[in-house]
Amino acid sequence: MSSISRWVIVAATFGAMALAGCAVNRATANADDTLRWDAVKTLHVKQLEGEDGSTKRLIADRLRASGFTVTADPEAMGQPDAVVTYVDKWMWDLTMYMIELTITLRDAKTDAMLATGNSYHTSLTRKSQQEMVDEVLGNILKQRR
Repeated sequence: MSSISRWVIVAATFGAMALAGCAVNRATANADDTLRWDAVKTLHVKQLEGEDGSTKRLIADRLRASGFTVTADPEAMGQPDAVVTYVDKWMWDLTMYMIELTITLRDAKTDAMLATGNSYHTSLTRKSQQEMVDEVLGNILKQRR
């Protein structure tokens, strides 16, 4: 085998390994076994400090479309059954994209975690902000029994 052929094989191997490292995705959700979904009718979405409100609006809209009554900061919270918080992480790869989103539902009275979901997509498997919200909430809401 010529030295050029060996270099081509080595370069192709490293290239494949680099691309495989960029194509990571994960989508998970868990709900507390004691959670009674029928008792959760009203939700309040708290805006992440420093966030422009776009993720909050997408979350609130998706929850409304799923049949919940939803308020969102800066609206008055009232007495919701659960409070929804989120953490979104963004990355630059030619354009800005959301690499990770975690959404958590907490009991409004006790602050106990009721359910949580997470979605993580690197550049090659990236999803839009709307798709990330839909994926996380879709997986959380699949936990309803």
